Amino acid sequence: MTDPQSAAASAASWLDQVEESTQRLLQTASELKPEAVTEPSALPGWTRGHVLAHLARNADSLVNLLDGARTGTDIPQYASGEARDRDIERDAPRPLDVHLADLRASHARFAEAAALMTPEAWAATVKHRFGYLFPASDIPHKRLLELEYHHVDLDAGHTPAQWPESFAVAQFHKLADGLSDAGLSAVELIADDTEDRAVIGTGEAALTVRGPVRALTAWLSGRSDGANLRRTPDTALPPLPPMG
Repeated sequence: MTDPQSAAASAASWLDQVEESTQRLLQTASELKPEAVTEPSALPGWTRGHVLAHLARNADSLVNLLDGARTGTDIPQYASGEARDRDIERDAPRPLDVHLADLRASHARFAEAAALMTPEAWAATVKHRFGYLFPASDIPHKRLLELEYHHVDLDAGHTPAQWPESFAVAQFHKLADGLSDAGLSAVELIADDTEDRAVIGTGEAALTVRGPVRALTAWLSGRSDGANLRRTPDTALPPLPPMG
């Protein structure tokens, strides 16, 4: 079992980053023009309104997991996958001011639910909507991933170059680890700015890719085509599977 004090400390560190990330997102969203919510986002088939609606409903879904961990009950993250999708479609076309109010209110509910958590609750196990189990102390980190990635997906001026370095470095290693056995020929990745290194694929690396850690992470996560990365030899980057 996860040590309660360690779990609480880990959650607290992520919660600080969630607060900062949320404020950055709200600033970007507040500068949108009213008609922007119906315009395309960077995600195929989704408008910016879909992205904003998803972020609000995701916060509420994580409140369900926090409440379940705190009370010792099995509260599903979403009522169902279909209900999740319906809620996003329902909320996507709302006016910008309604989206902003919803984002603020759902974040407040998330923060309030987190504030009620005890160390023992943070050490409890919860179930992700995809069925796997994970410690409740990871919930704030999962919220941070949603905020940082979808802030870029909003396609409203916020780019991977603005990701916090700690976020980009952690995701660089996590995504690279996930591609260590993805049926790719080995590629060595080198972050010039942080000196982080990783290898994706299998076998002996015949291609080395260099660039800032944020740019490498953007490519690994599907938020960039990698055109700004340096390749040795100068050949095409391998196609990557979609981010899980």
